[in-house]
Amino acid sequence: MTGPKAAPPGRELGEERPIARRDFVQGTLVGAASALAGPLLSGLAAAGEPAAVAAASQDTPGYYPPLLTGLRGSHPGSFEAAHALRDGAAVGPVSATGESYDLIVVGAGISGLAAAHFFRARAGGGSRVLLLDNHDDFGGHAKRNEFAVRGSMQLLNGGTLEIDSPRPYSAVAEGLLRELGIDAARLSRKVEQPKFYQHRGLRAAAFFDAETFGADKLVVGVGTVPMRTLLKDAPLAARARDDLVRIYEGAADVYPGLTAQEKKLRLSRVSYRDYLRDLLHADEAALAFCQALTHEWWAVGIDAVSALDCWGMDYPGFKGLELPRGSIAEMGNTPAGYQDTGGSAKLHFPDGNASIARLLVRTLIPAAAAGTTAEDIVTTRLDYGELDRAPAAVRLRLKSTVVRVENLGEPASARAVEVVYMRDGRAYRVQARGCVLACWNMMIPYLCPQLPPAQRAALHSLVKAPLVYTSVAIRDWRAFTALGVSEVYAPGSYHTTFRLNAKVDIGAYRSPAVADEPILVHMVRTPCKPGLTEYEQNKAGRAELLATPFATFERKIREQLLRTLGSGGFDPARDIEAITVNRWPHGYAPEYNSLFDPDVPLAQRPHVIGRARFGRVTIANSDAGAAAYTDSAIDQASRAVNELLSA
Repeated sequence: MTGPKAAPPGRELGEERPIARRDFVQGTLVGAASALAGPLLSGLAAAGEPAAVAAASQDTPGYYPPLLTGLRGSHPGSFEAAHALRDGAAVGPVSATGESYDLIVVGAGISGLAAAHFFRARAGGGSRVLLLDNHDDFGGHAKRNEFAVRGSMQLLNGGTLEIDSPRPYSAVAEGLLRELGIDAARLSRKVEQPKFYQHRGLRAAAFFDAETFGADKLVVGVGTVPMRTLLKDAPLAARARDDLVRIYEGAADVYPGLTAQEKKLRLSRVSYRDYLRDLLHADEAALAFCQALTHEWWAVGIDAVSALDCWGMDYPGFKGLELPRGSIAEMGNTPAGYQDTGGSAKLHFPDGNASIARLLVRTLIPAAAAGTTAEDIVTTRLDYGELDRAPAAVRLRLKSTVVRVENLGEPASARAVEVVYMRDGRAYRVQARGCVLACWNMMIPYLCPQLPPAQRAALHSLVKAPLVYTSVAIRDWRAFTALGVSEVYAPGSYHTTFRLNAKVDIGAYRSPAVADEPILVHMVRTPCKPGLTEYEQNKAGRAELLATPFATFERKIREQLLRTLGSGGFDPARDIEAITVNRWPHGYAPEYNSLFDPDVPLAQRPHVIGRARFGRVTIANSDAGAAAYTDSAIDQASRAVNELLSA
């Protein structure tokens, strides 16, 4: 099936058609950010003067950010003050709120919310906690995208996909889920329908784009038909077809005579691209097809991921090695060792792990969310006006960017901390007996410049991987059924994968069941720069995302869906109802990469050096665990709270 070429500018793509409200792009805010380059906080009440916290948008009736569309994730307004601080803006006079807490948590993602929960449980129910977050919603990367499409609620994860980890959840993380009413294995069996589309004859497909492969072509049946049959009409030379058949179905042992442990060590030191090119002798067209296989998991292409990691994820090309699962830890301190632990239970809520964040908010601030179960939280509409009300023991303050955290006195003997944050253009000072920094760890040196140099350097090195999760509401999915596809891998396209929303029915929530109903499409983009190291690619990709306006995203989305699905009757001007682009310049937590990171003991790795307690300040977030998983966020919150309480 051949899709049409990109439509010319104008009405063919429907860009002129009104859809759900679009947020202004970052470019319109550059002037505002630059204006902060003088004193970051100035023109405010004199230091020490109590000042009531100004009324905030989260307190207004009807405030409900999950329904916002347009540019989300790290949205305009969430990062400008932090970037100004990074760029050397001075912190001027601030207003004291007169508030004092037992704990201040910086960052209201899952790690920050978990830290507040653990602190209350371990320090006593009477303790008072303030959470501060720079975004207009809580949850961090556990972002809820909610749409009202033709009278029905439609949900999709704008960030963290699901409960899933390559290792079993710790007793602490599993215990927290149980407290929240989440039995992941049981709920998954009850609510998820992983073969829903397959049972309706829809399969995975691959899209070859003209710019990369010479012609637009959609081939259907990835993973279900033999590779040679799948590629019969693909715009590939015979050599590339043969190479892909050999990669996907061959059984060559490229390391004859080596033990399994020796093979694994070799795989840890070569990129997947180099493995395919140099050992399986794949040509450039075959490599181009494989290039984006790793995007969703690592946010970089096969040139920056080790072959060992790809073997561990069951990517093609390793069948002939006959490698057993197990550890090579006995080889010494070799981080490349893969250990098959069986992994954690898996569960996908319709809004991803935003449901976990919402359950945590319900336990911390019961007035904000009705209901009692992990199933009813999915359709509960939270009352954001209850998040920051006195005299509640726990308060959650949104749109509040922390710019300074200091121990009051020498760190070794300090008994309190002072936190300064920006909100709606004003600056405030608040105190507490302790502080957990559950924010992106690479930002911490700017908040706490008094940290020891080695710790600052370690934290600066924790570069997160950028990515984009786009949610597109469409009027029906008849084009998908006409083409027989449910998901598409598009290695040369702007979004390298997209798929129909997962079928999950939980509580009162029902996913679309027939093709005539509206549905959400999940699209993934990772702005990679092949040829650079992983972290250099991350930095370049972050800059690209921050410079890309929503209009560019929208046009690319409309063009890609038309080119891929147009032959099935898809019309972007008619069929697209709303678009939410979740832009994450700081996305996945940095993890060890055996291709680029030094092989050093655990205690010498930057995430361990960086998370050291500093007086009455401790550090959480999945960054501190060097693992981009929810269990890491929870475990690091628990450790940070324990360090604070034992200080």
